[in-house]
Amino acid sequence: MKQTMIRYKLTGATAEEWHRDVAKFIAALDTDPAINGRISYRVMKSRDGNDYYHIATPADDDAVKALQQSTFFKPYQERTRQVAGGDVSVSPLELVAETRRKA
Repeated sequence: MKQTMIRYKLTGATAEEWHRDVAKFIAALDTDPAINGRISYRVMKSRDGNDYYHIATPADDDAVKALQQSTFFKPYQERTRQVAGGDVSVSPLELVAETRRKA
């Protein structure tokens, strides 16, 4: 399972504005017929600061391609750069170990 972490400090928008933008992006992921259910996307922030962390987990490479070809991905990617003041770190992650989930 491939995962990607995106990290940055929110500097170019208010938290309220950015949270609305993130919610719109996630709604687009959930409603796009080519992507719905094929990409897990979480956005978290540090409790006591403006550091943000996004974790994207696609089901497969085709899900990534569908996302990249969507009409909403590039504007969201650009908006992320804007709110981060241009300083965004994108890191592919490799799973080392994890706990079992109960069904």
